[in-house]
Amino acid sequence: MSPETVEKLVKSIEAKDLSTAAHTWRVVLYLRAMAEEHGVTGDRLVVATQGAALHDLGKLDIPNSILQKPGKLTDDEFEIIKAHPVYGYQRLVDMGVSEEPILNIVRFHHERWDGLGYPDGLAGDDIPFIARYFAVIDTFDALTSLRPYRHEVGEEAANRALDILLEGKGTRYQADAVEMFTALFKSGRLDFILHHFNDEAVLPSFGEAKHERIENVKQS
Repeated sequence: MSPETVEKLVKSIEAKDLSTAAHTWRVVLYLRAMAEEHGVTGDRLVVATQGAALHDLGKLDIPNSILQKPGKLTDDEFEIIKAHPVYGYQRLVDMGVSEEPILNIVRFHHERWDGLGYPDGLAGDDIPFIARYFAVIDTFDALTSLRPYRHEVGEEAANRALDILLEGKGTRYQADAVEMFTALFKSGRLDFILHHFNDEAVLPSFGEAKHERIENVKQS
């Protein structure tokens, strides 16, 4: 996909739900770190990060009354939320997007290793590789983000999130993905993402900051 198209779609997602801006930044950077750990570079890395940026594209089709509900969702409301991976995937297909990493993240990021996820109930190796890893990232960030129903962020939230990921290792999540993310986080290499791209920060749009700026933050 062109950078311009990704930028336009990300802005649409942010306009739908302003709280997603920092979330988008963080999951992109977490995925970048994991992809680089796997030796992914060049165009493959660019496409992977585009998929991360667009993973919640389908929420454009979810009613605001559900998406921004401060309390617990009803069963019927949750069923509507669960459709967002399919909605996002179909939007991309209709646009002519063919890059598999993008399509796979968008459609399969809520699948579970044990087959109890959605929308297709895939299990184990049937889940595309990149989606298995992104599922760990998305869960961690959700558990460390401000939400209408959650107000705890920072190191304590991060440690609890890692505990939850470890509890789900080999059942909800692929074990290798949990182990890699946990090791990266405990090494301190992801601290800048958690602290500098937090929900209360004033963030640039997705396409404004350059990679060099991100590197400077990492080294600070």
